[in-house]
Amino acid sequence: MAEISIQVNGRQQKHEAEPRTHLGDFIREKSRLTGTNLSCEHGVCGACTVLVDGRPVRSCITFAGACDGHEVTTVEGYNDDPIMSRLRTAFSEKHALQCGFCTPGMLATSRDIVLRLPDADEARVRIELSGNICRCTGYQGITAAILSVLQALRDQPDAQIEALRAAVVQDVQQDWTQNGFTTFEAVQEEVQAPAPVAAAPAASGSADKGKGQAIQGGFEARFPADQVWAFMKDLPKVAGCLPGAIIESQEGATVQGKIAIKFGPMSAAFKGNATLEEDNDRRAAVLRGEGVDSLSQSRARGDVSYQVLPDGDDRSRVEVELVYSLQGPLAQFSRSGLVQDFVRRMIAEFGKNVNLRLEKPLAEGEEPVVAEFNPVKMFFSILWDRFKGLFRRS
Repeated sequence: MAEISIQVNGRQQKHEAEPRTHLGDFIREKSRLTGTNLSCEHGVCGACTVLVDGRPVRSCITFAGACDGHEVTTVEGYNDDPIMSRLRTAFSEKHALQCGFCTPGMLATSRDIVLRLPDADEARVRIELSGNICRCTGYQGITAAILSVLQALRDQPDAQIEALRAAVVQDVQQDWTQNGFTTFEAVQEEVQAPAPVAAAPAASGSADKGKGQAIQGGFEARFPADQVWAFMKDLPKVAGCLPGAIIESQEGATVQGKIAIKFGPMSAAFKGNATLEEDNDRRAAVLRGEGVDSLSQSRARGDVSYQVLPDGDDRSRVEVELVYSLQGPLAQFSRSGLVQDFVRRMIAEFGKNVNLRLEKPLAEGEEPVVAEFNPVKMFFSILWDRFKGLFRRS
């Protein structure tokens, strides 16, 4: 055992601890400050990040003995910090926290970003945050909070914060390795994106793909495959069959528009663009889209892949796969089983509208009308099916 003396949040803390004791354990067990959360204990997730002499450090892999004689600041000690005062307000206003487990470490890293990078843009902020994992928010609110603080300080500089920044610049040449610490520099590497491929969807089910949540479905069409394919590659016609979708403009294979979604308490209207990639030989296409909800500032990205397969001479089947991802406050809904059922119902509703439009084509010059859609009725229908399923299983 060895006596370790650390100034924690302005108060001197002297405790006996084994040389192997990590700073996170020292703070929680010896100083009884439990705001610092331990999770991976491998320095990966960033939840345990605290400030040592004003710099962010992973407390789960930093020995307490290496901090002997140094100043440590935890989430409980930010009350008089001018940067943290702004960040806490911004985190609340931008909905940057949900469960709160990552928040102490996220705030420490955010403070460091505001100090070191006064001109950081969104891309740089996201790189700097890459060492802190959040399983709830989708990072959009956190990024927006930091950017709002940076912009406010550019518009109206704060003398206290400018002084803190000047101190960081003077101290940046100090070699921390002599005290047992190692600093890292974030680097953005150029990565060549693979060429897009229009792939046919698989059988019905759901899978967790690398770029988002995947849901498969499909519907029967009462028309030959060539006729259905001719309809399915016409963007305005297809949009008229999508529940809640409106196309506002079109330029070539790219369209601008919005899609409104209401699911129980969740309501959003994503406005953005989509591009259609066709494979005429296979009667397959991929509609790649992205948009932003103006209310929650959540971002959605999705690929809708579909392929028209012949089913006899006069019928066909359209296999559909939706791969989507959400960032922001609405990200918590993306993996819900109810949401997946909801999307499958929407695919089925889309199929009904396609069949109706093929049976009654629009007259020359007639604008497509947005498909009628009752999300409340569908939502309660799904809940009722789930309720009945409980009794069937019992």
